[in-house]
Amino acid sequence: MARKLINPPDLHPAPGFSHITVSEPGTIAYFAGQVALAPDFSVIGGNDLGAQTQAAMRNIESALKAVGASWEHVVRRTIYTLHPTEYEVITAAIEAVQGNQEHPAQTIIGVTGLAVPGLLIEIEVTVRIPD
Repeated sequence: MARKLINPPDLHPAPGFSHITVSEPGTIAYFAGQVALAPDFSVIGGNDLGAQTQAAMRNIESALKAVGASWEHVVRRTIYTLHPTEYEVITAAIEAVQGNQEHPAQTIIGVTGLAVPGLLIEIEVTVRIPD
């Protein structure tokens, strides 16, 4: 099996990793965890978990477009957060961005920190690329 690495230009640079890996022949895409970072590496949303969740989801949305997919093609979501018991805030923010209440299989994992100080949440997804 081969792979294709994709780094959408509207996402922050990916030092030491790729934002997306597509299995060839292009049926499944694995997205690196997306966070509330702007292209200049500034944290979006301050200390607001809902705002950071929405920003991370918007970054996922950009990555989805890069592979020709949409929210309905997400088959798995893993959430890493400093606040795992705040799932209602996280869910509301996710639904605000994806525009519906349909959720793929999901796991929320509590962590003690993320790669950049100030980040509260990281979301990774697996996507079935449409034919």
